[in-house]
Amino acid sequence: MEATLEGKVALVAGATRGAGKGIAAMLGEAGATVYCTGRTTRDHPSTGVYAGVPGTIEETAELVTAKGGRGIPVRVDHLQREEVDALIARIRKESKRLDILVNDISEGGRHDWKPFWSVNLEEGFRALANGIHTHLITAQAAAPLMIRTGPGGLIVEVTDGDYIGYHGTVFYDLVKTGVNRLAYIMAEDLHDKGIAAVAISPGFMRSEMVLSYLGVTEENWKDGAKKDKLFADSETPYFVGRAIAALAADPDRMKKSGGVFGSWTLAEEYGFTDVDGRSPRLNRQWEKVFGKPLVDGPSKTDYFWKLARRDT
Repeated sequence: MEATLEGKVALVAGATRGAGKGIAAMLGEAGATVYCTGRTTRDHPSTGVYAGVPGTIEETAELVTAKGGRGIPVRVDHLQREEVDALIARIRKESKRLDILVNDISEGGRHDWKPFWSVNLEEGFRALANGIHTHLITAQAAAPLMIRTGPGGLIVEVTDGDYIGYHGTVFYDLVKTGVNRLAYIMAEDLHDKGIAAVAISPGFMRSEMVLSYLGVTEENWKDGAKKDKLFADSETPYFVGRAIAALAADPDRMKKSGGVFGSWTLAEEYGFTDVDGRSPRLNRQWEKVFGKPLVDGPSKTDYFWKLARRDT
């Protein structure tokens, strides 16, 4: 099914790079107007763990437009309610509607891959604020405009994994299971409004950070599988974008409201491929590497811990 979102208006919160950039671009490919938000602009470069990592909201907006949509960059700190309120007021004034909200604001930091009694609490609390508070602030501000737009809307929480098992360390786990639960809560509250809310996970995604971590580029990415065998069936950030575009265009999207889905399972249902023509499947590669299905359990936790120690 080819996704068509002509006339639809989307907000991708956290669109600077990675999944957010890919999602915004593919919503543009489907014909949507996309407001691309984040804190990194050409005049305000990234700091902290993202210092020197490529990506600005202007570049993302230009990519949206190049793909056939209309990209609009807006610098927003989603922890600041007044900035988020100003963003929604601008969308209401300029576009008169909001059909799709994608929350992809990251927890932004390096996690302690240690038992809960050994982690840095202050850094962890910042991760909770960046990774959950921002999502709720943005969703709460956007919901009235989406309700006024009418039935057919979609809210997406970008998560990590389509499972409920442990994510390897306490605060990373709290963030990712937290956004899954937030999607479920919003699905319940918005059901009578005809607006769906889901959590969607990319597979092993070739983000700027992952490519750098594995010492490869998009041109020679397959060499990264020498360090991590799961990477052999990795996906571009556009793959999860096509998953979201396909779901947003599905007239039966409400049947999925409240659920958690992987890009790979939605690809099987909707029939889309990655932009390089491949059909990556994290579940297939996991079973190939580990000899067991991609399910909850110690194998997944052990993998995350090994990855954190760089010894996979």
